[in-house]
Amino acid sequence: MIKKLKYNEIDFEKYSECLENSAQRKYSATKDFLDITFGKHWELFVYNDYEAVMPLPCFRKFGIRLVYNPKLCQQLGIFSKQDSKKINDAFLAFLKRNYFVRYYGFNDSNSFSLPLKTRKNFLMMPGNYEEIYQKYSPKRKRKLRQEPEIKENSEIRYDMDISSVEEFILKNLRGADHNPDDDVEFLNIFKRFFESGFLKLNGYFYHGKLINLIALYEEEKTLALLGTFNDPEFVKISGASVLIDDAIQKNIHRKIFDFEGGDIPNIEEFFRGFRPEMKPYPYYSNSKKALLRKLLRLRS
Repeated sequence: MIKKLKYNEIDFEKYSECLENSAQRKYSATKDFLDITFGKHWELFVYNDYEAVMPLPCFRKFGIRLVYNPKLCQQLGIFSKQDSKKINDAFLAFLKRNYFVRYYGFNDSNSFSLPLKTRKNFLMMPGNYEEIYQKYSPKRKRKLRQEPEIKENSEIRYDMDISSVEEFILKNLRGADHNPDDDVEFLNIFKRFFESGFLKLNGYFYHGKLINLIALYEEEKTLALLGTFNDPEFVKISGASVLIDDAIQKNIHRKIFDFEGGDIPNIEEFFRGFRPEMKPYPYYSNSKKALLRKLLRLRS
């Protein structure tokens, strides 16, 4: 039996236990991540006594429950010890029946009886860095070698304070659905991650000038690339490649490296140079017009 719980009704000890022991575990479904990206407004679908769970970011708008993945939260979905199409189908039907869904991203381990649309993501599983590096594309290896003058005048600065890079982030925000009106909200989420100790900011400096920055969400089992910010005047120096390779080198022996994306052609090409595994994830969405028609049918 599936039941829905409001935030204050959730047994977070049982929720965390289910998530951590699940076949689909994702850092983005943890309480900390959801609280930071969405506040304490998300709800939960629970199957029996936390045998399976499905976190649900939703808010009320025009008197309806509207579902939309929060910013920087790529995948949620259903979590259980073994992925089950039957259980997943039941959760999806329950979702469609009870909510207005603008967009909901399931996780790359969720499967359904009927296929859903998918989006691309890339993962690099833990392993030996030297072996992983050998699989990089020839182009990526060439970018990483760099010219002597660049190497002599460049450096990586680790664990930078977010206050020192705010302006750089705002100036260089990019993305598939980038909306300048959302820039401040993105920055505020980064700030909350930083203040909570989850965000690492590593910068690449050339002749003392910051030209590339990566934002990494770090937790016990995963290192996720939440943002890459590049000064377009210095693209040929390949500082972003150096920063990502450095993060992989220092962490891949014990953590998954999650590239967090791949649907934009030039971003996909860039990520593929590191030879990660492509892991598509299903999603369910509706256009604004479709949701409006549903609302009118219910109120007629």
